[in-house]
Amino acid sequence: MILLRLLIALSSWLARLGSDRGQATAEYALILLGATAVAMLLVSWVTKTNRISNLLDAVFRHITGLVG
Repeated sequence: MILLRLLIALSSWLARLGSDRGQATAEYALILLGATAVAMLLVSWVTKTNRISNLLDAVFRHITGLVG
C-alpha cells in the first residue's frame, strides 16, 4: 500500500509540472515499478510458503502414479 501511495503521489506531482513532455515515459516507468513490486511480493510469498515445490511434487507423484 505504501508503494502504491508513493506511485500515485509521484504521478500527480509529475502531472502538475505543466508540461506533457516525457509524461508517457514517466507513466511507463511508474507502471514498470508497480509491476516489479507486485512480482517481488509474489515471488517472496511463493518462496516462503513452498507452494511451487508442493505443486511440482504433487504433479510428479500424479504422473508417476499413472505410469506405474
